[in-house]
Amino acid sequence: MADTEKIDQDAVLRARVLLLGSGRLSTWECVGAYRVLARVSPRAYLPRLMDALLGRGYELDDPEVRVRLFAEAVDAARRIEGDARPGRLARALGAYERALFAAGRRAEGRAVCEESAGAGAYGRLALVLAEEGRHAEAAALYGRHVGREGADASEWSLIEWAAELDAAGRREEALEVFARLVADRRRGAREDRAPLASLVWMVAHHAGMLLAAGRPAEAAEARREALTVLTRLASEGEPVSWSNIQAWWVTLFVLSGRPDEPAATADAPMPPFGAYVVHGWSPDTRESYVASIPSFEREVAALRASGDLRGLVTVQRRLTLRRALRWETEGRRAEETLRPVLDEGVALARRLPGDEPSALARALTDRALFLLAVKRYADARRDFAEAVALQDGPARPVSPISHPTSQK
Repeated sequence: MADTEKIDQDAVLRARVLLLGSGRLSTWECVGAYRVLARVSPRAYLPRLMDALLGRGYELDDPEVRVRLFAEAVDAARRIEGDARPGRLARALGAYERALFAAGRRAEGRAVCEESAGAGAYGRLALVLAEEGRHAEAAALYGRHVGREGADASEWSLIEWAAELDAAGRREEALEVFARLVADRRRGAREDRAPLASLVWMVAHHAGMLLAAGRPAEAAEARREALTVLTRLASEGEPVSWSNIQAWWVTLFVLSGRPDEPAATADAPMPPFGAYVVHGWSPDTRESYVASIPSFEREVAALRASGDLRGLVTVQRRLTLRRALRWETEGRRAEETLRPVLDEGVALARRLPGDEPSALARALTDRALFLLAVKRYADARRDFAEAVALQDGPARPVSPISHPTSQK
């Protein structure tokens, strides 16, 4: 026992000397020192140990080693005392569950998300349920947190909730939730608190939801509203200075492609369509979605060679959605990166028989909403106007959004 105690004290002394030294320590050296000192001064060193373990894990590429380090960080966070514990535990649990998903250990990752949800952090669990096709459960979870009276719901949460209601077959409820978003964005646009571009994206998506729900007249009215806003943008420009709001466009664009994707299951998860990729897609679904680009490119080439035009239009759009996500998240947002793919979608749709205007209207809408994202307002308006004419005939004007200074 004396020898063990002496060794422990020597280790403590070495750790203190190491930390007091003038040299810059690596995260791994810090981990070693804090592991020792956390035994003798847990209040002071457990938070530092947790931070060092997370920092070291982020430096490594080995998923299993990262899982082990983050599991140790969770253990350290559980032993922290005082008011700092909940926040630090939530941070450690978040890192741990993401590492588990990245390592292919989805069931364990889901269990960690369930623990976090029990402490109030429900968002990741809702997205994981969506990824596994458990849409009714995800919608119910959003409803308990976002739908309760007085809840401070973000726009992103409302989009996610509407998407899960829709996926669960509760279309009317989904429309009600999304209509709240549209109404709020209209108010923001009238008061110059929100960019008109985002209003167009939301109204256009709402039109698609209305059409899918069997409400074509309301869908046509929504399309005319979007066209009116685009007309204003083309003539006056954006009244609100904005940057980096393409996240709204790409999230709704990718969501629009969900009907063409296979149904998600626990054994074959899919992305949580409706959630912005940076806000909570699990590493495994994000990686598989983007990694499928080469296989879709091969399928597109095969369909083009076979002359299957209808199949080509569908698969080419699925490829475009994946490329759009990559365009948004990789930071290289030159228009030329994505524009040719959308141009090809329009060109292919124009080759379809004349009795299939919906495919061309969709391709034109896709390109119009992208052109809006890169501030090509006149071009976006031209494409969208053609899409509206294909679906609804000559456009009838709707009341424009008035600038606040023009309101009496």
